[in-house]
Amino acid sequence: MDKLLAMTTFVRIVDKGSLTAAANALDTSLPTVVRTLAALERQLGVSLLNRTTRRIHLTDAGARYLERCRVILSEVQDAEAKLSFSQAEPQGRLAVTASVLFGRRYVAPIVSEFIRRHRDVNVEMLFVDRLANVVEEGLDVAVRIGHLRDSSLVAIRIGEVRRVVCASLQYLRRHGIPRTPQEVRAHVCVRHMGTSPRNEWNFRIGRRAVAIPITCALVSNEIDSTLNACVNGLGLGTFLSYQTAPYRRSNKIRYVLEEFETEPMPVQVVYPHTRRLSTTVRAFVDECVRKLRQVRLD
Repeated sequence: MDKLLAMTTFVRIVDKGSLTAAANALDTSLPTVVRTLAALERQLGVSLLNRTTRRIHLTDAGARYLERCRVILSEVQDAEAKLSFSQAEPQGRLAVTASVLFGRRYVAPIVSEFIRRHRDVNVEMLFVDRLANVVEEGLDVAVRIGHLRDSSLVAIRIGEVRRVVCASLQYLRRHGIPRTPQEVRAHVCVRHMGTSPRNEWNFRIGRRAVAIPITCALVSNEIDSTLNACVNGLGLGTFLSYQTAPYRRSNKIRYVLEEFETEPMPVQVVYPHTRRLSTTVRAFVDECVRKLRQVRLD
């Protein structure tokens, strides 16, 4: 006998409340439903239903078997859905968001390659230095830095970033290297509003969090100008490590006070929590996760 068909028939009988209604729902005959149920009970060696002229009732064995049938049939449906998604070609609109610099530096190249391989996909990129509301703004995928607070989103961790203090080698030769957070008070600083909203920088001394006031020669809401000022020797700066990583690797800046850094923040690919993702979203999420995990963010 077809065991999955028999399970489906049994579940449909229970859900519809009668053999006749189950037959109609399955688009088959009543005798076929009766024979399928009888064969299933015979093979299992138990009665699944007590039948009267008016109603059917689950036996204890039937109730236990019903629960397992629902789980098995649900898993079969999920497996079939995932297979069909993997075989289908991505197409249609895809809306992606990230912060401006992260999006420009890391997400945009992934999007471009994705479009080159899937010509029927059109992508809208929203790169903004604010927390875009994925659901309300109709976005499909976001790259988020920080801990996720929205329970309606699924998050896949791809790495982490640090909040670092840095300066050019030129600046450090002239003004010295700060050895403790308190020494930052004596230095000239540049501040990016998105990273440091106030004229103070946060550190961790042992288990204690401390905020140190700073003296700013430059304050900017635009990340590139702030980074360039720091790289060109204007003063100390604090940034997220992905923002400074290329300059550090090219030896244009040096990190200082690393032992006093606050806890690293996760970097995550997130998307709305739905049971079945579209082929396009699933394919892009998989590619985004795979490629971003290869990126050095520190």
